Amino acid sequence: MSVRVSRYFPFATGGLQSLLQYRSMFVVTGVTAAAGAAVTVFLWRAVYADAPGGGTGPGGFTPASITTYLLVAQVLQVLHANRVDDEVAAEVYRGDVAVMLVRPVSYPLVRLFACLPVVAANAALVGVPALLLFSFLVPLTTPRPVDAALFAVSTTLSVLIAFCVNLLTGMTGFVTTNTWGVRMVKQSVVAFFAGQLVPIALMPGPLAAVAGALPFKGMVDSPLTLLLGRYDGMGGAVAVLAQQAGWAAGLTVLCAVLWRAALGRLEVLGG
Repeated sequence: MSVRVSRYFPFATGGLQSLLQYRSMFVVTGVTAAAGAAVTVFLWRAVYADAPGGGTGPGGFTPASITTYLLVAQVLQVLHANRVDDEVAAEVYRGDVAVMLVRPVSYPLVRLFACLPVVAANAALVGVPALLLFSFLVPLTTPRPVDAALFAVSTTLSVLIAFCVNLLTGMTGFVTTNTWGVRMVKQSVVAFFAGQLVPIALMPGPLAAVAGALPFKGMVDSPLTLLLGRYDGMGGAVAVLAQQAGWAAGLTVLCAVLWRAALGRLEVLGG
């Protein structure tokens, strides 16, 4: 098993080396993320400004907890931007995926290992600085150690769910020559139903039920539910993690099945 896994390490290190060649990209991503977070955070802080005595407002959030929710949601969105959908679609379009198929490796696993440095770099170079910057500007909720640990586990599962969603999006390149529209629709649907733009706790009942039945909830709302301690005892926390793990496993199986089916449609032109 270790020998098989070691086959994919060069793809991870190669991805990191390629990433570090474009360090200015992190500056642009950081500025964009900070600007988006500032608009969202200060807009919602205005909504909760009239909460009596700084107490709980709509959805059971306090001004500090809604700020923490929205800010960390923006950071999670940065972690989920692993470029897998874009790169898979481009390789299918160019026919480069044919070269990968002759190698003794699994292409989906290659993509997984290649995206890990992207996630780690975005966390270290964009997510942490953004949190530190806003911690000086607005009051944030300090999580309990157990909630922080649960959040770390949940975030790992959310990254895996995001990878599967992006891989499935990129695989649409097998049936269409341009995935730009598909990726735009995916980003909008995920941002809304994951609870990134509006916390699911603030959605109307039927809409919240739809969001709760989709896997996107596990990308943003579930980690933040654990971070803010908005769960019913340890049983509630386990239920949140179990739902995330179930979606991660289900999407992994779906990716494997659709990948095998997609290979039957692959057409590579040129010489």
